[in-house]
Amino acid sequence: MKIEILGMGCQKCGALYQAATQAAAELGIEAEFVKVEDIKEIMKYGVMTTPALVVDGVVKVAGKVPDKEEIKALLK
Repeated sequence: MKIEILGMGCQKCGALYQAATQAAAELGIEAEFVKVEDIKEIMKYGVMTTPALVVDGVVKVAGKVPDKEEIKALLK
């Protein structure tokens, strides 16, 4: 599984990265985590508001930091 965090390196982006890594670990999911900070790459996903969570190329959440339980549901 590939999990990408889209954002320009803001505090919310860091919070999303941390919550996503914790959620995956608690579910026992092995995943590749990638931070995408290049605005051109972010725009390729059609995301206009960051942070965003992308799982295997599909945007799951944009513009907010979901809590860990919500992330777990998205990863299942």
